[in-house]
Amino acid sequence: MPLSVGNKGTDAAILKSNPMMTVNQIQSLTEPEGVGKVPVVSGRGICHSFGEGELKKQILFDVAVDIVPGEVVLLTGPSGSGKTTLLTLIAGLRDVQEGQLFVLGHELHGATRDQLVEVRRKIGFIFQAHNLLPFLSTRQNVELVFELHPNVSADEARDRATRMLQLVGLGDRLDYMPEKLSGGQKQRVAVARALVAGPQLILADEPTAALDGKSGRAVVDLLQQLAREQGCPVLMVTHDTRVLDVADRVIHMEDGRIAENAQ
Repeated sequence: MPLSVGNKGTDAAILKSNPMMTVNQIQSLTEPEGVGKVPVVSGRGICHSFGEGELKKQILFDVAVDIVPGEVVLLTGPSGSGKTTLLTLIAGLRDVQEGQLFVLGHELHGATRDQLVEVRRKIGFIFQAHNLLPFLSTRQNVELVFELHPNVSADEARDRATRMLQLVGLGDRLDYMPEKLSGGQKQRVAVARALVAGPQLILADEPTAALDGKSGRAVVDLLQQLAREQGCPVLMVTHDTRVLDVADRVIHMEDGRIAENAQ
């Protein structure tokens, strides 16, 4: 089989020093990171509007986006630039009005309710509002995710929720009600809830907004670790300049368009 990857001179040098290597192994050394990976998210020509008639306002204009396994992508831009709208479209929380949007192998434009549920089951969500149910304990709020995973037993759900809360530093708050938690602690519960089911994609909307510097850093480091170790990509809307260093790529939006897409 002829070599046809990367730079031919580089390929030959690697093969000469490692004659037993396969083409795929050479490719993994010579291709830029992300090349050859099937995107987890792939969108083209995405447009979106709110309102009807004279009140109709277009928010997104011909947006194209790709996210591959294992990368952390930050979505930045001023308020009103369309960041959260794009995030909620990818999440399957809004109907795709125009364009193509594939998420985890499913086309969301025209997707049925059951198809959207199947996609959401594989996504971990972290939004600005923690959305904890006030009548459930910290652990019960995290366990609630497994309502979408009927194959997980109640005992396993409880154990996994406990371990994840310990991982985010709330092992001593398992039975606290949300009203007894600080704002930062509530957001960490939301992070634990997003990660506990082993998602294939993390979507985060300002996950550090309610956190102090130390807690915010812990959250983004945890998300980066998930991306690196499990290949789970992270798309994060943020205004927090403290977390820019975790990004593999920054997508900057202006007036509903992608203004910059840089590594």
